[in-house]
Amino acid sequence: MDFETILSEYKTRTCVMSVEKFEDGGYGNIRIVAGNKPHYDDMQQTMHKPFIPNSPYAEYFPENKNFEDFCYRSAVLGQPLHTYVRLPQMDLWLNMFLLPLNSDQENVGYCLYSYDVTTAADSEQRASLSADTASSVLQTCIKLRGTTDIVKTFREVIEDIRQLCDADHCCILLSNEKERKCINFCEAIRPGCKLLSINDNLENNYTGISFFDIMKTWDSTLGDSTCIIIKDKQDMEWLKSINPVWHNSLTQSGVKSIVLFPLTNNNVTLGYIWAVNFNVNDTVKIKETLELTTFFIASEISNYLLFQNLEILSSIDLLTGVKNRNTMNVVVDSLVKGKTKLEYPYSVIFADLNGLKQVNDSLGHVVGDELLKSAAATLQKVFDKYDIYRVGGDEFMIIAEGMDKAELNQKVDRIKALASEIRNLYFAVGSYVARDGEDIRKAMRSADEKMYDDKKDFYSFHPELKYR
Repeated sequence: MDFETILSEYKTRTCVMSVEKFEDGGYGNIRIVAGNKPHYDDMQQTMHKPFIPNSPYAEYFPENKNFEDFCYRSAVLGQPLHTYVRLPQMDLWLNMFLLPLNSDQENVGYCLYSYDVTTAADSEQRASLSADTASSVLQTCIKLRGTTDIVKTFREVIEDIRQLCDADHCCILLSNEKERKCINFCEAIRPGCKLLSINDNLENNYTGISFFDIMKTWDSTLGDSTCIIIKDKQDMEWLKSINPVWHNSLTQSGVKSIVLFPLTNNNVTLGYIWAVNFNVNDTVKIKETLELTTFFIASEISNYLLFQNLEILSSIDLLTGVKNRNTMNVVVDSLVKGKTKLEYPYSVIFADLNGLKQVNDSLGHVVGDELLKSAAATLQKVFDKYDIYRVGGDEFMIIAEGMDKAELNQKVDRIKALASEIRNLYFAVGSYVARDGEDIRKAMRSADEKMYDDKKDFYSFHPELKYR
């Protein structure tokens, strides 16, 4: 065929791709058969070597399974295709068009590949979607923007995506790097399918490696692709060759096909979204839809996580990790107004550190801070089922619902026993057991008074530690 004449009519970087086709429907070598002058110049500029016709495409373009699939669909299946994607590792945007060409060879298909590369995203190109795709993306955006219950809405969104993909299972999996664990943010499972919840994979180790460590391999498997698409046995064999651990995990779980996208916001990967055992006949539509949908999903998840962190910061004492005075005030106010109720009897405990000022003055505030952390850890060990509040510099409070006098006395004795094992840790403890109808404010006042009585007794035996 006279490819040179065809190519000479194109002003943009354009080349002809050939795809070797097999009788079983698979494909073999993919080559760049010929190119026009802009393509030749681009290869010279970016690759610093002249273009040699009929070369394997990976000699000049990043090796990419999704690109191979597009070439196969256009050259062999005769589909005209367009996509606009980001090349993550190169931090570039690629606008690409593929048009099928007639072939004079039985086992080789051809297509025109015209492309443009930019350093910044073009919003118009990102919005140039088919009507069906635009409708799906818009539906997701409206749901997420109009919600007052983000977690519930995400459960609806993931079911919408599952139905769009006609998949057995869809999931949004978040990554907690600090705790090295995966979090099942939301999932949807086709009724009647045999696939289990992702929680089963998170809790059970089938491959001898944690699921978090499997997830950490996905980034290298993605390479310079925006997503991973495994749609048939050939793709599964490719995955096995480059990521056998993940391949083993998928096959053991009954996965035959999977599309996986990273959820990235401000160049930070928050997690991943996947669809398992999806309708491979709609691969292009699914890829196009999720390509843009994940952009909005990642943004909403990022905002959700930010607000969660702000809520934690506003409710947790950053030094000790227990709840702060602001949270205690909210809880007490809710009890006083009758919005929440406690099971009687309940106990209120105040625990204050004796001698902390002397520790700060003689040993330094760093040592004093470590003592406060030890105090909080001791209280958490004793009252592991209850919320602990740091209500002042060296003062803590616990509300123990359903705790009677006998159990309370055991807890107080254990606090002092554990404290005796830690240098310079001395607790003054006051407690009160509230009976039916007694007010939380009375219980707090009585426990506080008893704590100061205990402190007075302590300093009468240890006047050298007295600081007030």
